[in-house]
Amino acid sequence: MTQGFTAAILFSGLGAILFSAKAIVVKLCYQHGADAGTVLALRMFFSLPFFWLAVLWDRFQNAPSPMSRKDQIQLMVLGFLGYYVSSYLDFLGLAYISVGLERIILYLTPALVLLISAWLLKKTISRRQWVAMAVAYAGVILVFLQDIRFDGHQVAVGGFLVFLSAISYAIYLIYSGEIVSRVGSIRVVAYASASATFFSILQALIMNPLALVRQPPEVYWLSVFNGSFCTFVPMLLIMVAVNRVGSGLAAQAGVIGPVATVFLGWYFLAERITLIQVIGMTVVLISMGILLTTRSAKVVSS
Repeated sequence: MTQGFTAAILFSGLGAILFSAKAIVVKLCYQHGADAGTVLALRMFFSLPFFWLAVLWDRFQNAPSPMSRKDQIQLMVLGFLGYYVSSYLDFLGLAYISVGLERIILYLTPALVLLISAWLLKKTISRRQWVAMAVAYAGVILVFLQDIRFDGHQVAVGGFLVFLSAISYAIYLIYSGEIVSRVGSIRVVAYASASATFFSILQALIMNPLALVRQPPEVYWLSVFNGSFCTFVPMLLIMVAVNRVGSGLAAQAGVIGPVATVFLGWYFLAERITLIQVIGMTVVLISMGILLTTRSAKVVSS
C-alpha cells in the first residue's frame, strides 16, 4: 500500500514536470525559426497516434459503450476550445514571456474554474476559496510587475495571451467534467486531441503551408518529444496517479510543475531567476494548497 502510494505521488510529480517541460520545447523550437502555429500543428500531429492507441487499448480492456452523435460533437467543440485555442494562445504568449511566468499564470486555472463556475453555473464559492484566489492573483501580480520592469510591453502582451489560454482551458475543464462520466477520460482526451489536430493543421496549411515540411530536423525531433513525452506520457502518468490516490493528492503533487519550469528555463534557456519571482511563485503555490485543502476537507466531510 505504501509503495503504491509513493509510486502514485512520483507519477503525478513526474507528469507535472513533463507537462511543464512543454514550454521549454516550444521555446527551443522558436530558436530554430519555427512559428507558434507550426509548432502547435506538429505537436498535435505527433501526439495523436499515441492517444488513439490508448483508445484501442481501452476498448480492448473495457469494451466501452458506443458514443452518441451529440457526445462526439461536444467533444469536437471542447477540443477546439480546450486544446486548440488554449494551446495556440499559450504558444503565442511564450514568444513574449519566460517559461516561469507562463507556468505561474497557467497555474491559476483552478481558481479560474471556480470563478467561471460561479458565474455560468451559479455555484457558490466559500470564503476560504476566495482567500485562496486572492493570494494566487497577488502572487502572479508580484511576478508580473517584476518582469514588466525589464520587458515592459512584451510581458504585458505575452501575459495577457497566456491568461486567455488559462481561461479557455478552464472552460474546457468545466464542461468536460460531465461528459467524462459518460464517455471515459481516455476517449475524451483522444477525441479532443483529434479535433485540435484538425484545426491546428488547417490553420498551418492556410497561414504557412510550406512551414510544415521545411523545418530544420531539430524542430521535428523536438515536436516528437513534445507530442510524446510532454503530452501523452504525462497524461498517462497523472491518470494512473488519480486512479490510485485521487485527484486531490495527485494535484497536490503536481505543484512541483511550476517550480520545475523555472529551473528548467534557467538551465536550458538561460532565463534569470529573481528573488521576487521565487516569492511570487511561492505565493501562488500556497494559494493552490489552500484550494486543494478545501477540496480535500469537503471530500472527507462527505
